Amino acid sequence: MKIYLGSDHRGFKLKEKITQWLFEWKYNFEDMGAQFYNEKDDYTKYATEVASVVGDKNNVTAKSRGILLCGSGVGVDVMANKFDGIRASIGKSEEQVKAGRRDDDMNVLVIAADYTKDDEAKIMVKAFLETEFDKAVRHKRRLQDIEKIEANN
Repeated sequence: MKIYLGSDHRGFKLKEKITQWLFEWKYNFEDMGAQFYNEKDDYTKYATEVASVVGDKNNVTAKSRGILLCGSGVGVDVMANKFDGIRASIGKSEEQVKAGRRDDDMNVLVIAADYTKDDEAKIMVKAFLETEFDKAVRHKRRLQDIEKIEANN
């Protein structure tokens, strides 16, 4: 599994901490930007880059996941969910993130950098990476319903 990260200026500092945690935890990851702090950058660029790779069914690392950050989390969440194959959600707590992974196979964790403490982010990222989709029949059926909608859009 490969992890792709992206953040605008408001999430930049926390993204840098997450890259350090991923390195320490020995995860394969790629930081897709921002590479430096720029208060005039736009979250749309980074959400697009991460979502396009994570949602790409032809990607060699098809089981990849993404982590996106912006100030409120809303911008990158909305943007990422415009891409087929993306199931992004704003993380609120460890248990909510685990439920999103188990029940909905959430593949992009969104963090609201302005409203999330470092220790909360660390716990949510760990839960996101360690929790597997449970593959229950009803959960698979719901994902198939989502794929049908994506195919018709």
